[in-house]
Amino acid sequence: NRVFFKRLWRLMKILIPGVWSKEFVWLFLHSSALVARTFLSIIVADLDGRMVRSIVRTDLWQFILDLLKWLALAIPATFTNSAIRFCESKQALAFRTKLVERAYDLYFKNQTYYRMGNMDGRIANADQSLTDDIHDFTSTVAHLYSHLTKPILDIVLITNTLVSRAKERGANSKYITMGELRCIYTCRNTWKLPGLISFTTTLITINVLRAVSPKFGQLIAERAARKGYLRYIHSRIIQNAEEIAFYGGEKAELSLLRRCYRSLVEQTNMIYLQRLWYVMVEQFFMKYMWSSAGMIMIAIPILTAKGYAENSSEQVMQEWDNKPEHEMISIRTEAFTSSRNLLTTSADALERVISSYKEITELAGYTERVWNMFDVFEEVSRGNYERSADCTVMEINGDTEETTRDIVVQNVPIITPNGDVVVKSLYLQISEGMHLLITGPNGCGKSSLFRILSGLWPVYSGLLKKPPPSSMFYIPQRPYMAIGTLRGQVIYPDTHEDMLAKGVTDEDLRRILETVHLKNQGGPMYALLDECTSAVSIDVEGKIFQAAKDAGIILMSISHRPSLWWYHTHILQFDGEGGWVFNELDSDTRYSLNEEKQ
Repeated sequence: NRVFFKRLWRLMKILIPGVWSKEFVWLFLHSSALVARTFLSIIVADLDGRMVRSIVRTDLWQFILDLLKWLALAIPATFTNSAIRFCESKQALAFRTKLVERAYDLYFKNQTYYRMGNMDGRIANADQSLTDDIHDFTSTVAHLYSHLTKPILDIVLITNTLVSRAKERGANSKYITMGELRCIYTCRNTWKLPGLISFTTTLITINVLRAVSPKFGQLIAERAARKGYLRYIHSRIIQNAEEIAFYGGEKAELSLLRRCYRSLVEQTNMIYLQRLWYVMVEQFFMKYMWSSAGMIMIAIPILTAKGYAENSSEQVMQEWDNKPEHEMISIRTEAFTSSRNLLTTSADALERVISSYKEITELAGYTERVWNMFDVFEEVSRGNYERSADCTVMEINGDTEETTRDIVVQNVPIITPNGDVVVKSLYLQISEGMHLLITGPNGCGKSSLFRILSGLWPVYSGLLKKPPPSSMFYIPQRPYMAIGTLRGQVIYPDTHEDMLAKGVTDEDLRRILETVHLKNQGGPMYALLDECTSAVSIDVEGKIFQAAKDAGIILMSISHRPSLWWYHTHILQFDGEGGWVFNELDSDTRYSLNEEKQ
């Protein structure tokens, strides 16, 4: 439909950005190989006819000569066939690379990778969309181009060749004799009748196949979705293996896994069943109906041909009329063999064009998934979110301003992505020299506040003033191990090039590892610590916090340990019911906190 072609056209603009692009070069080479293969098919058909003619005439030397030509032609023919597959693979790879680069840019733009999983619910398995869906889409596009371009070229060029030869043979009688049957028709030129038969047969085939064709696009898209959900269940078990083992949840997880797999099998079996009946109807028309029509199309020009064109000279006409019968038999045999080979090639080409309707419907399914992925990425990067029906999407009316040093939170609510209001309104100000300790029960909004300060969650109302992201560094509760070297782990998220640009050497990193020092060239102004030292002993933890303070970093920590009180100047307490208290962490406050814990 129009929506499919509109989406496909926009995606093709990404795949082929211009005529000087690498993708267009591969497209041109691919097209050239397809054109060359069509002309080679015509030449091979002519050589087949000549060899059969030499056999009928019992001309041994002519047969050997034609056979040598046929073998010599096999070299460029086999190379062209291999080149077509090579160009198709390279074209699909180039398309995939272009689409992946575009998808990766959007995926990491404005923290889309985080917001899509936590703020938006439209794509559950982004990993499948970025891998399998893009691969299936680009491979299908490249294959479909080859599957359509060459057959269309075959049909056009071979039809033109057959018509030209029919005219040269003088297939212009007004009567068609088949045995004792004389068919009288009103068409002036008999070479037009095969075209009429071909057109009628093709039209009937297309209409019948279109009427019985299942909705392969929807079926393929649904199978891809179920396949992605099964992969998600597998990855979920791997990520939570320890918790499942502690709870003894093997039975429940196995039941869920089997249910998801059965759902995928049911959808796959449905596709196989639909293809069974569709392929049966397709083969009936394309193999048997077309073969019958093809024999008639070949027979008409040969049976009605006089051997020369209407505008031939009297001498040519007389020479053809005086040819011996065995010579005429060999000529007709050559014409039949060449025409039959050409018509078979043309019929196969037309079959591929019509059967590609099924592949186009499958491409529609892949196009829908890839287009939906890009559409969601772009909307999420702009801050437009959609959740499931049981989740409320609240309107974002808050403002965020960038300051040089202070953090100011004015009447900002803490609201989860599901729409749960944790704190209705929060007000606090963090200035230079202050160190804030945040306490409270689980789920009261401690980590949620850090997510708002880091820009991961939106400011739904109120005003938030904070330094730029380069001045804030968030260390989460759960450690993250970067893929790479020890150097990469220490300097993460900077790269080695960033480290060298900042003038940091490996010796500096060694000193950091030796002293657990946080000082670094261009380091953060604020450190947002979400129970990041819960697995560290108290004495080492104290050295880490003191080193951070000595480095001039303002601490904002989430912790339940009283030992950290001495490294903070203020405290923000949540009561778990939406209330909060913000005070200086002096001796009186420490005493009252001790009393509460006892």
